[in-house]
Amino acid sequence: MNIIIVGGGKVGRALCKDLSLTDNNVTMIELRETVLERTISRADIDGFVGNGADIDIQKEAGVEHCDIFIAVTPEDETNIIAASIAKNLGATHTIARVRKPAYATHNEFMHESMGITLMINPEYEAASQIVDILRYPGALSVENFSDGVHLIEVMIEDDELSGLMISRFRQKFPNLIICAIKRGDEVVIPTGDTMIKRGDHLFVTGEQELLANFYHVTGKKKKRLKNTLIIGGSRISHYLIDMLKDVSMGIKVIEINPDKASELSEHFPEVVVISGDGSDQEFLQEERIELFDAIVSLTGVDEENLLISLFARRNNLSKVITKVNRTDLINLIEEDPSHAFVTPHQLISNHISKFVRSVGSRAHSDIEGLYRVDNNQFEIIEFHITKESELTNQPIHSLPTKSDVLIANIIRDGHVIFPTGADDMQVDDHVIIATTRKYLTSLEDILE
Repeated sequence: MNIIIVGGGKVGRALCKDLSLTDNNVTMIELRETVLERTISRADIDGFVGNGADIDIQKEAGVEHCDIFIAVTPEDETNIIAASIAKNLGATHTIARVRKPAYATHNEFMHESMGITLMINPEYEAASQIVDILRYPGALSVENFSDGVHLIEVMIEDDELSGLMISRFRQKFPNLIICAIKRGDEVVIPTGDTMIKRGDHLFVTGEQELLANFYHVTGKKKKRLKNTLIIGGSRISHYLIDMLKDVSMGIKVIEINPDKASELSEHFPEVVVISGDGSDQEFLQEERIELFDAIVSLTGVDEENLLISLFARRNNLSKVITKVNRTDLINLIEEDPSHAFVTPHQLISNHISKFVRSVGSRAHSDIEGLYRVDNNQFEIIEFHITKESELTNQPIHSLPTKSDVLIANIIRDGHVIFPTGADDMQVDDHVIIATTRKYLTSLEDILE
């Protein structure tokens, strides 16, 4: 496919690196020549220096032959205008990163009148992920799939799961699947003979109620989080507070800018907002940080967020959530089962990659969910079977599936099936696949 990306920021660079590894022809439009040259040197792409909302620049980049046009500059208006122009010049699909609520709430108008196929809001997606993590205090990450199926990441300590074989786990929890195990720098699809070890990260799929029971049985269930301290009054904080209003959770926000603190307080009168420096440990002690169940660090500086989170860990908070943009910093922090990280640009890159793969997939199945782990070493993909194929109406054990692929769940008519070799896949099923292979674009790709 021919793909044009406007904007060489974190999201644009991540997309160039990801999408250029397949058979796509990727072109970047970026105002800053040095940024464009650096991106071209690290990915197999073409590039044009200029304004992505300029009609002449778009024509020069070949937008009339473009299958997917993606605008991810820092400016909402630039992204909307660029995507609308691209659609009018012949681009088949257009995507715009839109962060302001005033625009993000008008999806239908943007689609019908402006020709924008998909609008993505990184701050909203980050807030949604934080809420999911707060609902599963013992999880490091959470992903939602169709009909109430969740994927959670848990870290194994000295508990009853340590030393357990996967075959025994299946007997103990027949309606849960361990899709993958991350052990050190390696991610593997487990077999029945794989042993769970201390320090492993397990990626477990199942329905919410069954996962809650898993938490209870294994002793990972923590008390319900009753109050949360948010550091930083960012746009993510706005979305997060709005979402948490339905969770019956006490919220306090610390924002260093007095004007932003006042604005937050006016917008959310039910929330306690304090103007102060949330990175000041003495100030946090004065605010009795140890009395909070959870802390969410959302300042604009990664290093500040990490230092705040480490201080919270020293004060034994049940849940610590840190927003980071530089994922390499995470590796500098000692692992802790209470500490989760959120990276907005990765969330958006995954979302856009899912859309690109779905557009480029063959006709028998659509990609409806994509979750990637640890620099894309491992993926969980949700496919929707739309037509009969060589995969349907055959026992799974008769299919020549690749060795590094696991059929984790089949969702049929709202019911979740944890498949054995005797089960089959049918038209309209949603099938969740776990794999260490990269860039599957259709369900047929799981076959040898």
